Amino acid sequence: MNKEKKIKSSIIIEVAALFLIGVIATGILTYICEKDLSDKSVKKQITIHAGDIAGEVRSAVSEYPAWQWLIRYWYSHPDIMEIEYDTDFDVQSQTAEKCRLFSSQHPELQLRYLDEAQCMALSAEDQRIYAEITYSWLITRINQIKRSYHVNYLFCVVSEEPFDRQFFLFSGADPGAVRGTDYEEVYPLGNTVSVTESQTQAMREAVQNSSHLADAGKYVDYYTPLWSFDGHHVLIGLTYDLSDLREAIEVQTRTGAKLAILNQFALSAICLLLISLFILRPLRRVQFSIREYKKTKDSRTIAPELSLISSYDEIGQLAEDVSDMAMEIDDYVGKIRSITAEKERISTELSLATRIQADMLPNIYPAFPDRPEFDIYASMDPAREVGGDFYDFFLTDEDHLCIVMADVSGKGVPAALFMMASKIILANNAMMGKNPARILADTNAAICSNNREEMFVTVWLGILEISTGRLTAASAGHEYPVLKRGGGDFELYQDKHGLVIGALETARYREYQLQMEDGDKLFVYTDGVPEATDAGNSMFGTDRMLEALNEAGDGSPQQILAHVRKKVDDFVQGSEQFDDLTMLCLEYRKI
Repeated sequence: MNKEKKIKSSIIIEVAALFLIGVIATGILTYICEKDLSDKSVKKQITIHAGDIAGEVRSAVSEYPAWQWLIRYWYSHPDIMEIEYDTDFDVQSQTAEKCRLFSSQHPELQLRYLDEAQCMALSAEDQRIYAEITYSWLITRINQIKRSYHVNYLFCVVSEEPFDRQFFLFSGADPGAVRGTDYEEVYPLGNTVSVTESQTQAMREAVQNSSHLADAGKYVDYYTPLWSFDGHHVLIGLTYDLSDLREAIEVQTRTGAKLAILNQFALSAICLLLISLFILRPLRRVQFSIREYKKTKDSRTIAPELSLISSYDEIGQLAEDVSDMAMEIDDYVGKIRSITAEKERISTELSLATRIQADMLPNIYPAFPDRPEFDIYASMDPAREVGGDFYDFFLTDEDHLCIVMADVSGKGVPAALFMMASKIILANNAMMGKNPARILADTNAAICSNNREEMFVTVWLGILEISTGRLTAASAGHEYPVLKRGGGDFELYQDKHGLVIGALETARYREYQLQMEDGDKLFVYTDGVPEATDAGNSMFGTDRMLEALNEAGDGSPQQILAHVRKKVDDFVQGSEQFDDLTMLCLEYRKI
């Protein structure tokens, strides 16, 4: 239970940590987005507001039909002009005096409606007076526009490529303002100043795109073109001080971000509660059921717990799948237990069959310790628990030794059963004193009479007359015997084969005779010896078998068989044995 609580706490902490990270990230993004939206909104409003002001300035300038001539004149003669900056429109004494003097000299002209041709016709002195009068009227109007629109700074400048300097035509001032040369103050006509890189870029963008809004520290600059002449660009400029506004925006943005974060914390707490109730709690039930099943190995103990999860979502399906899986595991384990028990039973019976089969074959050596006339030894290694090969040797009387080497078709239990029946029938016929050919014929007839499985067996059978050394033998399709004479080598004796036993009931067999002398040896075997196969699918073969026999030719029958088996094992190098391997060796001694 402690472990379960620890895992539960860990999941909640992990989910809570993820929510916390999400809340912080969302708060930061909310702050950035709101601030960006606020800045964009402010700039949009400033652009609209500045456009309206620039329109008023254009209207004020264009009220004079000769406004283009006036701009060129102001730009060309700033040093000779005497201008009143700080008085109201109605009480400009110097300007009023200039108006009376100009009107007395040119009663036919209306000051506000002179066109460029009329200006050009005036004398140089009258041109100066007219330019001073209109400039004073215009600057008064510009001051009114500035105050009515509450703009921080309103001006008109002339600049040219590379836009690194500004020539001031006019700029608006508040009542009583001192016209100086600082950035925050207004500039008189003709004042030329160097500009920052951002202002240079702003003027260039305005000339190319009709207007431009750019940040300049705590200010925002707006430029829009008024007119161009001789490579000079006349631009209307406005400057807004956004310090207070941006501070208010910052406070409002922070407040909004805090409220968003608090809302998200509340939403996260609700989500965590819902996750705990509808996800973690059902998952803990599933987890508890799985652990309980690990202990009990019984699906019936967890079915009630899992049935409490009645949701139809993935967790409900998971609980149902766990319950079904536990029942399937129970069923599978039961089947495995039954199969294991059956397998153990079969294994026990096969082990017993292996011992019975081994006991059915002669396996006590020396086999005939009181008969010095011969020495005999045999071995049988089945490919499976039980095999189909068999050998046999027994005395039919005091002077006759019967030797049998046989190989039943197939492997395993069927071959072993067929082998046992064949061995008994052969032995019974041999004990009746029959010759080898008759023994094979009668055995074949007996087996064919009831052989529905159509199995067969190859047999080599020989009867040695011990007193004379005469060996009478017959073969039912078996491997050639190998004979060693005196001090010679082992050589195959290619006898005449008859039909395998079990194939045809009327089959007949021919026998032949060999004369055994003192020291002669006989080796008979099944095809498991020459057909033993290595990993490369190569066979041991008859030649290697003869070579192995001759290497141990002077040894006893037991030594010879042990040496051949070693050579076979060395050749196959651990590859699986596919066939039974059976051998028998007889040494004759003439007494």
